[in-house]
Amino acid sequence: MEKQTAPHGSWRSPITTDLIVQGTVGLSQVSLDGEDVYWVESRPAEKGRAVIVRRTSDGRTADVNPPPYNARTRVHEYGGGAYLVADGVLYFSNFADQRLYRAASGSSSQPLTHPTGSGQAPEGNVRYADAVLDSRRRRLICVREDHSNSSREAANTIAAVSLDSGASTVLVSGRDFYSNPRLSPDGSRLAWLQWDHPNMPWDGCELWMAEVRGDGSLGQRALVAGGKDEALFQPEWSPDGTLYFVSDRTGWWVPYLWNGKVSVPLASMEAEFATPQWLFGMRTYAFESARRIVCAYNQRGRWHLASLDTVTRRLTPFDLPFTEFSGIRASPGQAVFIAASPAHPSSVVRLDLSTGWHEVLRRSSEVSLDSGYLSEPQALEFPTEGGKTAHALYYPPKNKDFTAPEGERPPLLVKSHGGPTGAVSSSLSLTIQYWTSRGFAVLDVNYGGSTGYGTAYRRRLDGLWGIVDVDDCVNAARYLVERGLADSERLCIDGGSAGGYTTLSCLTFRDTFKAGASFYGVSDLEALARDTHKFESRYLDRLVGPYPARRDLYTQRSPIHFVDRLNCPVILFQGLEDKVVPPNQAEMMVNALRRKGLPVAYVAFEGEQHGFRKADSIKRTLDGELYFYSRIFGFALADPVEPVKIENL
Repeated sequence: MEKQTAPHGSWRSPITTDLIVQGTVGLSQVSLDGEDVYWVESRPAEKGRAVIVRRTSDGRTADVNPPPYNARTRVHEYGGGAYLVADGVLYFSNFADQRLYRAASGSSSQPLTHPTGSGQAPEGNVRYADAVLDSRRRRLICVREDHSNSSREAANTIAAVSLDSGASTVLVSGRDFYSNPRLSPDGSRLAWLQWDHPNMPWDGCELWMAEVRGDGSLGQRALVAGGKDEALFQPEWSPDGTLYFVSDRTGWWVPYLWNGKVSVPLASMEAEFATPQWLFGMRTYAFESARRIVCAYNQRGRWHLASLDTVTRRLTPFDLPFTEFSGIRASPGQAVFIAASPAHPSSVVRLDLSTGWHEVLRRSSEVSLDSGYLSEPQALEFPTEGGKTAHALYYPPKNKDFTAPEGERPPLLVKSHGGPTGAVSSSLSLTIQYWTSRGFAVLDVNYGGSTGYGTAYRRRLDGLWGIVDVDDCVNAARYLVERGLADSERLCIDGGSAGGYTTLSCLTFRDTFKAGASFYGVSDLEALARDTHKFESRYLDRLVGPYPARRDLYTQRSPIHFVDRLNCPVILFQGLEDKVVPPNQAEMMVNALRRKGLPVAYVAFEGEQHGFRKADSIKRTLDGELYFYSRIFGFALADPVEPVKIENL
């Protein structure tokens, strides 16, 4: 069929927001228990409820925690590591009250911990995450976060929770943060990670190990690895009781084993075998046996899966059609993980390690789309400040039914990822395809400070947040304009959280972009430093400077103080229950834009936290952002969407 000619932005697309929210779930937290596979589904259609799903060996799947249970922990606010399954018994943190619950196979969920956790704190003030089962002593060992004392910041510890009484006992305390409590196979030793303000775990942390006495208390303790400037990831015991971990001491995150005296590297390549530990329970490797590790590693922004021999140290990649791997679990003869690619949505995948055959157990989206509507990412390396280069994924406009008028260049949507310590994903994203199938070009930027390119690249942002990321996003857009791939008068940028800060900074301190959208973004760095949760409360010390000693830098780099420099329209989306970036951050910016008379739209959502999980919210943000750009850039929409109120237009 002959293509229709229509302006960029006005192409009719089958990738609607209804299609996206009705057919898509989030997938995370894979586990193995015998022959059964478990994972968590975040379901927009159920208001973002996190549902634990079990798939039995005969292929049957069933939800394990029916409504109203929601398997999410609020430890560090971002959560992760919300459940554990062992011998058919499930233990999970319930979002509403933050209590631990237990459910044996075929039985209903019963509370394990007490309503207040400590017997005195208000409900939900004591939280648990990242548990491991200590079957010999009938207890869970986990990270506990206690918010009982409102006069000081939350107290983080490693605690044991009795399976008989639900009472908890502190095992390790005195440091600001803990993660990854891991018990050796014989139950005689406990390993864990710990770190202090102002570090984040990817800046530097320590791996400790202790003897577990017969009464369950910890005996002699020893520092295994790490420090203020060595970032460690995922300590794990092999089946033979050897302790492994990942360290960036060489400038790249690579695996090590501890032989009892020294740490021995298992790889010496320029690759990343880890990722920033934003969530509990993140896993990039697992033991199939004492000699074989199934591991994921990232080279120049692309993930690979491989088998690593712990004796010969030979790394053998698997031939699989995926470019993203996470949540690795393994047992003899098989591995299970979450994988994706530009052509495959995020999926739970099982791999037969002897034959290389893989099976998709669950897709995040069952939507089937003609490839004629799907834009494939192209990896770009572009010049930026200081004679350096940065990285991005470029998605050209693509729709098999439409072409643009001759000579018309597309509007470009630059995306600034969150974190800011993080990275973009090459997995099939229907939200990106929503834009490209309507005639937009999309540029997903891995600005300096992103992961996947080594420690030096990750540390480019140290002391320079609001400068390096902004320069890289601006230079990425200019790079496409210079090559005739984008319209310089229709450049827009969006981002969420830290990406929202970069977006607002680009719009305020540069004149490259003509419009933008901030999703729960930071407008006032000083307000963020004073009013955020414990996990990130000192994050800016490294990214900007110590506060309040360098208050001048916080003021200089906060868009809210320089609205007079902002001369383009902005739309802001915000969850009203956000504890990471509180709503006042968006509302201050909106009020300032109103006073200046610039076109501004503000869409707030009741019941949403940091990141939107509800179907209606996701639909509203996508359609609302498109509507906003259509009014600003003056193109007609192929299909009507619910309008947003734009002031000063």
